[in-house]
Amino acid sequence: MHRYWPLILFLAAVWGASYLFIKVAVEDVPPAPMMAARSLVAGAILVASLVLASGARRTVRELRATWRASVVLGLLNAAVPFWLVAWGEQHVDSSVAAIAQSTVPIFVLLLGLRFLPHERIGALRVTGVALGFLGVAVLAGLDPRGGWWAVAGTLAVVLSSLSYASAGIYAQLRLRTASGPVLATGSMVVAGLVLLPFGLLQLPRETPSGEALASLAALTILGTALGQLVLFRVLRLYGSHRLSLVTYLMPGFALCYGAALLGEPITGAAAGGLVLILVGVALGSGARPALLRAKERTA
Repeated sequence: MHRYWPLILFLAAVWGASYLFIKVAVEDVPPAPMMAARSLVAGAILVASLVLASGARRTVRELRATWRASVVLGLLNAAVPFWLVAWGEQHVDSSVAAIAQSTVPIFVLLLGLRFLPHERIGALRVTGVALGFLGVAVLAGLDPRGGWWAVAGTLAVVLSSLSYASAGIYAQLRLRTASGPVLATGSMVVAGLVLLPFGLLQLPRETPSGEALASLAALTILGTALGQLVLFRVLRLYGSHRLSLVTYLMPGFALCYGAALLGEPITGAAAGGLVLILVGVALGSGARPALLRAKERTA
């Protein structure tokens, strides 16, 4: 478990910032072209990294061998949720989107009962998920604003969570016979190709601002290309249940970015919610309290 926390914290920090990048970019770039560019450029970066590491022939051979999995993951882990989150952030704040995305572990838990029956969930991990979700509720507060469009935007992000959860379980099963970097690369290329026609139909009428382009570049390189490589590594090492818990940490990072960069206040409810979330992640990841481990050693 000593490698789990650095990887999870890195993903939480990068993906927590992704909501901020999307919120800035979506002001000038509609969701479809933004996510098409994100996927295609990230896919190109990942292809180049594979070619440098394994050579062109082997890269082509491995991508062709995993094309079916790449299509499924390109849709479930990229094209569909990317668009849903970007569309949702047209109507809700970036921190609200991050909070809504914290429902991923709930869907992973429910889907895992059907598709990963060999994995032990246990009362401790269920308690962790419940505590994390309670923390998200405290973090969100009880003052919904924005009317029905805000509700629709939030539900769009929650629906993206179901897509991510399905992709996580599918990828965990596929990683038994396929390489993580190859699946990451193939899924990004497929997502870009799927979104490209829609993106061409919704191109912005004016040249996006430098701030929007910089946000899109950061989202593509850090949150997507590098993030996908780390994501599949965590999946291989720890599985979809523990990977999904990163979504409980992302709202905290999103709130901190908002406070530091946008001057948004961090309330008492936010601080209390973060405490519950951190405890929930610790329990949900399979970590046991130190007291229990000590008793086991002395038994």
